[in-house]
Amino acid sequence: MVWFALCCALLLAGYFAYGTLVEKIFGIKPERPTPAASLADGVDYVEMSTAKVWLIQLLNIAGIGPIFGPILGALYGPVAMLWIVFGCIFAGAVHDYFSGMLSVRANGASVPSVVGTHLGTFMKHFMNVFAIILLLLVGVVFVLSPAGLLSNLTGSNIAIWTGVIFAYYILATIVPVDKIIGRVYPLFGALLLFMSLSLIIGLGLSDKTFYSAGLDLTANMHPGELPLWPLLFITIACGALSGFHATQSPLMARCMQNEKNGRFVFYGAMIGEGIIALIWCTLGLSFYDTPEALNATMAAGGPAKVVHEVSTSLLGMTGGVLAVLGVIVLPITSGDTAFRSARLIIADFFKMPQKAITKRLLIAIPMFVIGYALTKVDFNVIWRYFGWANQTTASIMLWTAAAYLLRHGKFHWIATVPAIFMTCVCVTYLANAPIGFGLALPMATLIGIATTIALTVLFFIKIRRCENAITAEQLA
Repeated sequence: MVWFALCCALLLAGYFAYGTLVEKIFGIKPERPTPAASLADGVDYVEMSTAKVWLIQLLNIAGIGPIFGPILGALYGPVAMLWIVFGCIFAGAVHDYFSGMLSVRANGASVPSVVGTHLGTFMKHFMNVFAIILLLLVGVVFVLSPAGLLSNLTGSNIAIWTGVIFAYYILATIVPVDKIIGRVYPLFGALLLFMSLSLIIGLGLSDKTFYSAGLDLTANMHPGELPLWPLLFITIACGALSGFHATQSPLMARCMQNEKNGRFVFYGAMIGEGIIALIWCTLGLSFYDTPEALNATMAAGGPAKVVHEVSTSLLGMTGGVLAVLGVIVLPITSGDTAFRSARLIIADFFKMPQKAITKRLLIAIPMFVIGYALTKVDFNVIWRYFGWANQTTASIMLWTAAAYLLRHGKFHWIATVPAIFMTCVCVTYLANAPIGFGLALPMATLIGIATTIALTVLFFIKIRRCENAITAEQLA
């Protein structure tokens, strides 16, 4: 219990200390009108209260990531919680803050436009394709997982629930942001917090021992002997660092009332998600006596089965059903905003105004047809590709933040250091993983380090060239 409380305290301290530093380095302008006021259109640019925007942001970025990811990460032992804490403070929350605030400064622009502004036209076009692929993968993952849970609860065919969820996604993607998302999602965000806190309290009141397998932070406890490096940093994404968040932050950047709310909305929502991730990692490490027992449950029904067993055992049947329903709501409410973000990215690319519903449908319908086709692919394959694509997107967004800070003469290392680290993680994973090149881990790590060094050097060269070009223009 002490270890869990300490980790939560570190996250909260990170928000007040490091979050304030990040905000100061960025340099907010409270007097500057936000896109919600200057570009109000009644569809995507709509002013909402700070509390409402924070709850929606938390729900949008959460999904099943801070639940399923930490459950899988718990197989590695208590060291997983260190990645959640320090990854969240120094990488994930920094990533979310800049993805949101750079969008605010760019009139609510989607992530490809923000990346293109700071890393060049090639990266803009690359991110247009990459972000849409990521969002479609997210949307599909967040269809299949709740459909499976609903099928288990009701005993009905999973295909029926898949169709129902897709029908809802179409509706939520095209209606104005304040009609469904603005009204209902704050309640769901509160449900997420209530569910998570209820479970950790239930664990404390039960006869279970916190961290039943011990607190050896130096041991890799994975029963399958999978290496900690680089898999832990891909497995636990949303609870520590997630590129998916960069696609979601512009949604609330278009609804935020003032730049001074950015630290609470963007950095703070990530800290909130980190606490949820700590809760589920703790549940995975405590409810089962050993990592092998946890692994056996996942082998029988995946992380969803763990959620069901933990919830019904700690909260009883009624509380368990409510908790499971909360876990069902999470991916659905992130899946629809994933498709909504994809619609906005495509609209930005084709410069297609979205006030008319016919224009929204013109983009949404083909997108959902592709999404439905992807549901026919094996879920485990989609999840593996999603994990790599997610963290690669996070790396690119961190490099974007670093470029912005460097060009404005600000302390860029708060973004550059996590960008370098995650680039090495992603390249090493791709070189080593079966979905990539399948190389031995030592060779994959060397390739990861060498590639990261080369990309870092190219980054600084490119930035310096851009600065020299700007200086030459000013002198001419």
